[in-house]
Amino acid sequence: MNDPTINGERRPVAYKNESFLDSPDARELRILSEYLHPLTHFRDEKIQDTIVFFGSARIGEEGPLGRYYQEARELARLVTEWSDSLPQQSRRFVVCTGGGPGIMEAANRGAMDAGGKSIGLNIGLPFEQWPNPYITPDLSFEFHYFFMRKFWFAYLAKAMVIFPGGFGTLDEFFEIVTLAQTQKLEGKMVLVLYGAEYWRDVVNFDALVKHGTISPEDVDLFSVVNDPQSAFELLKEGLTNLYLQPEVAEPEAETPDIAKSRI
Repeated sequence: MNDPTINGERRPVAYKNESFLDSPDARELRILSEYLHPLTHFRDEKIQDTIVFFGSARIGEEGPLGRYYQEARELARLVTEWSDSLPQQSRRFVVCTGGGPGIMEAANRGAMDAGGKSIGLNIGLPFEQWPNPYITPDLSFEFHYFFMRKFWFAYLAKAMVIFPGGFGTLDEFFEIVTLAQTQKLEGKMVLVLYGAEYWRDVVNFDALVKHGTISPEDVDLFSVVNDPQSAFELLKEGLTNLYLQPEVAEPEAETPDIAKSRI
C-alpha cells in the first residue's frame, strides 16, 4: 500500500507546499503575490501615492557624479518634509525608489533625514542591487518579476524624478513618457529630468524633433532642472495644482490610489 504521508506527516496544503509554489505551474500565484503583498503593506501604512526617484545605482557620494547623490538626498528631504506637513490622514507623495544603492539610497536617505517614511522596490540582480539601510522596513519589498516591480513604480506615482542613470533609468523614463505621450494615463504625472548637462549629452531630444520622430510638444511632457530647490518648487506646484486644489482634489482613498488607464 502506498504511504500517503511524508515521513509519517500529512502532506502540506497546496498554499504551504514550497515545492509546488516554486514550480512553473504556480507562476501565476507568485505573480499575484507580488501584487497583493505590497498592496497590503501600502494599505496598512496608509500610502496613497508616491514620488518616484530613478537614477544610477553606481553613483556614490564621491566621484565625478557625486553631486547628484547629495542633491537627490536633499530633494527627497524637501519633498518628504512638505508631504508630511499636508493636513491629510493618508500619506501623500511618499518617496519611492528601486531600493538599491546610488541615487536610490540617496533618496531613501533624504526621506529618513526628514523623519519620514520611504519605499524601496528591490529586485535581485547579478550585481549592485542590495536593499539600502534607509528604507522604511515595512515598506521594503523584494521582487522577482521585473514587470511587477514596474507596475508598482508606475501605478502609485504622481511624479517621477529621473536623475542621471544607465539602461534601467532610461528604460523607466521612456516607458512612462511613452504612456504620457500616447495618453494612456488618465491622470497627469509630473516628470522631471534632473541634470541638464547629463541629459543633453545622453539624449538628443532636439534631434528627435528635427527628424520628426516625436512632435515638438512632446518635449513639454517633462521639465529639466539643475538644483534641488528648483526641482522641489516644480514638484510642489505641479502636485498642488493637479491633486491638492479643492476643485480637483479627490476624496482620500481607503486603498492606495492606483493610477488608471484611459481605456
